[in-house]
Amino acid sequence: MLTVARPRTPRRTHVSGPAGRSPGWLLAGGFLAHVVLRLWLFRYHAGPVANPDETGYLIAARWLAGGPGADFTGSTFYQGGYALLLAPIYWFTSDPATVYRAVVVAGSVVAAGAYPLAYLGLRRLELGRRAALVLAFVAALAPALLLFSGLALADAILPTVLLGWLLAVHDLARSGSARAGAVAGGLAAFAMAVHLRGTVVLAVYVVVVAGLLVARRVPRRAGLVSLGVAAAVAAAGKVLNDALSSALYPGGPRDLSGLLASRLTGVEGQAWALSGAVGQLWYLIAGTWGLAGIGLAAAVALTVRRGAPFALRVTAATLLVTTLGIAYASSAALPDEHRVGNYVYGRYLACVAVAWLLAGLVVLVRARRAAVLRYAAVAAGLLAATGGVAAWYAGDRLRRYAFIAFDFPEVSFLSGVRDSLDMVAASAVALALLACLVVAALVPRRTLTVVAALAAVNVAFAVDLAPKSAPAGGRDWLPAPPPGRVAVDSRVPWNVWVPLTHRVWWTKLERYDGEHQAPPAGACTAVVPPTAGPPPAGWTSSGDGGTHQGWTSWSGPGCDRRHP
Repeated sequence: MLTVARPRTPRRTHVSGPAGRSPGWLLAGGFLAHVVLRLWLFRYHAGPVANPDETGYLIAARWLAGGPGADFTGSTFYQGGYALLLAPIYWFTSDPATVYRAVVVAGSVVAAGAYPLAYLGLRRLELGRRAALVLAFVAALAPALLLFSGLALADAILPTVLLGWLLAVHDLARSGSARAGAVAGGLAAFAMAVHLRGTVVLAVYVVVVAGLLVARRVPRRAGLVSLGVAAAVAAAGKVLNDALSSALYPGGPRDLSGLLASRLTGVEGQAWALSGAVGQLWYLIAGTWGLAGIGLAAAVALTVRRGAPFALRVTAATLLVTTLGIAYASSAALPDEHRVGNYVYGRYLACVAVAWLLAGLVVLVRARRAAVLRYAAVAAGLLAATGGVAAWYAGDRLRRYAFIAFDFPEVSFLSGVRDSLDMVAASAVALALLACLVVAALVPRRTLTVVAALAAVNVAFAVDLAPKSAPAGGRDWLPAPPPGRVAVDSRVPWNVWVPLTHRVWWTKLERYDGEHQAPPAGACTAVVPPTAGPPPAGWTSSGDGGTHQGWTSWSGPGCDRRHP
């Protein structure tokens, strides 16, 4: 959504394409290609792999559709905006595997929708139609749009939502359109209903609109319509989330707001929040092969340049503040879980990664070559500085704390290390890729060469991400449902019972204190720890699970059924 000063003489891009063909058909074909690619990448996904997050969203969707809920008291609250989009799936099927496959389709469609939005953004930055088509296509292959599109996570839709929001912000600042204001306000408030990061988005947007109104840069009607729509959608989102919280978190969710307040009011908390934010910026730059660093540098330059188009300055400043706000607030509210991702993390800024990648691409294909080199040097400096600060603050905790590979897909791709974080190797490879992209921007026909270079890297990442074979066992882990109640001993670890809430689709799990109580009367199945001892009178042990799985099950009296 950003650019640098327009070159003195108009320049034609050199990407060939079928003359006279409607961009609508090409956009539709590209959109379909992106959907098919994602469905192929996630063809083996039949159930949640990122728990408890995915299960939290799935159970919220199931409850919204009228199905059984769960008791997630004390867990992180998973907001309802994304789950609301998934709820209709449960109107047609209750089978856990079928539901999840439908979620993959929905996420793939929404993520692929970033392609036409990226095209519109590049056209607003005055790129030619052909250049915008191909640049947007390869940008939509970015890791942030591939990684989460096949998972039941809010991150599957947030990048597309925020791209649409930035487009609407630009149009509001450029034309003062009430329609653009309504779209921008609605999307900002919807983002808040989807995830806590959306609170930052909405807060920034309210400040932007207020500033535009005070400066008389937009008509009062457009500004008030925008704020009114944002308030209405935010109120509806609060009603939705309050209902979910009461139903699925009867004892209350995890108190992240209290943690945030304590971090903001103490020196140590501020150090944690700031260093974590810096670590997220390092990941943002490295995970976009350095392009986000170029985009950040260009955005700062554009924001302070008085001669630049006003709407672009507003959009650049909006994206900058939103990015920094998300990085800081999400780090401040992040519990210390003794994992490497507490210090270097990419998921929270994945929602803006594509926008920054597009910004970097615009610089490469539009700026003068000397400016390209300057911005690339700044990007390299940002990568080194942010990485250095994050590594210095974390110290040996980057080696001692738990490394979860799911948190570091782009970094693992860069470094080739799959079981630990190697920031030096990842930074070096990211800088090498950035150098290749810069060289591609310095040769004749640079749009074509930049497209080819970026496509090669993104395709290589997609190949690395793709599963090499179907997982062993296929669908065996999805059981045939019994017609009875299922109880879970409170001593069973969360990584057993949380996924079970999705698999057991016909009833709500009943948790009980197995150390002091027998399973509830009338229950057909009790899931207990392997150390629970012999079953009580009338119950029989199924022999399922085992010590290595952390659970076993008992069958209740009069219940003829298979285990869950």
